[in-house]
Amino acid sequence: MKSGLNLEQMAAEIMRQSKSKEDYIVNTQNLSFEPCGDQLLMRVVGDDGVDRIEPLDVKQIAHRQIGTHLNIPAKYYDRMRESYPELLAQNVNAWLHREPSQRMLRTLDGSARAFLSNRYRRLDNLEIAEAILPIIGEMQDARFESCQITESRMYLKVVNTRLEAEVTPGDIVQAGMIISNSETGLGAVCIQPLVFRLVCSNGMIVNDAQTRRNHVGRVNSSEENFLLYSDKTLEADDHAFFLKIQDTVKAVVEEAKFATIVNQMREAAGARLNTADVPGVVKLASQEFKISDQESEGVLQYLIEGNDLTLYGLANAVTRHSQDLEDYDRATDLEGIGYTILTMPHQQWSRINQMAMAA
Repeated sequence: MKSGLNLEQMAAEIMRQSKSKEDYIVNTQNLSFEPCGDQLLMRVVGDDGVDRIEPLDVKQIAHRQIGTHLNIPAKYYDRMRESYPELLAQNVNAWLHREPSQRMLRTLDGSARAFLSNRYRRLDNLEIAEAILPIIGEMQDARFESCQITESRMYLKVVNTRLEAEVTPGDIVQAGMIISNSETGLGAVCIQPLVFRLVCSNGMIVNDAQTRRNHVGRVNSSEENFLLYSDKTLEADDHAFFLKIQDTVKAVVEEAKFATIVNQMREAAGARLNTADVPGVVKLASQEFKISDQESEGVLQYLIEGNDLTLYGLANAVTRHSQDLEDYDRATDLEGIGYTILTMPHQQWSRINQMAMAA
């Protein structure tokens, strides 16, 4: 599992961001891009044309969301941003003003980090942490294995050392969970089981069992309030959801589900690769599960080093390579892909093996 922040560092960063971030509901007629050297700043002005806040840097996620909202193709948007920012400003400003709408603008540390629907319901990291940390604190033998806050998500990965099993002789795995949330519109609140492999600290995220809550709420308008302050109380449905989160955290690391996952691992340990062309199998599996060529090379290296030429070995090679990536979001994606590979249907695995043999 890719290393990240420890719990104390994570808590400190959640608190820091909670104090620094601000959210606004704005009419797009009051927004504009302004070139500044080789960068673009976002201005938020009132009806009198006076800046309501300091001009903002614009983060990549917000850029992508603005382009999507204005139906500007991503490739063309990025080309203008890199080579001709003045043209991008003209395009964005024209469409923002020609087709006005109410949008939520999320900011942090002087930057626009998200450009969202005015129906976006804020379920923020601090609220999630306040709901789940006391529950995890009450669990015997629970350990925070890895935590991180990226521009797109918060991750809390917890291992329950009390619940463990042996997949093959000497290969011990423990039950755990991952809690993730996006404050920038890139995903729902999500709680999923994970399995932690002691021999190489691999984490494998179980994608087919999860609790989710989408960030959709009532419509907000800029006439109602320009600056949105944090809610003093949760709406009734959100309060119910946070209770559900607490119940899910208590139940997600439960013996029956863990036993099912371990049995899946044992079955995969008996599914042999086509050893006549191991690189070919890895290449085909990588294409099937959207693993890049560069990542595939790392997977092949760990598969050979692990000397476990089975479906289980391939899945573990994927999750082991995830630890080498700098991008925590992508590393977490690979932890989920590892489980998807592990549990692929027999027909799909046979087809990959046969295609490698025929190549």
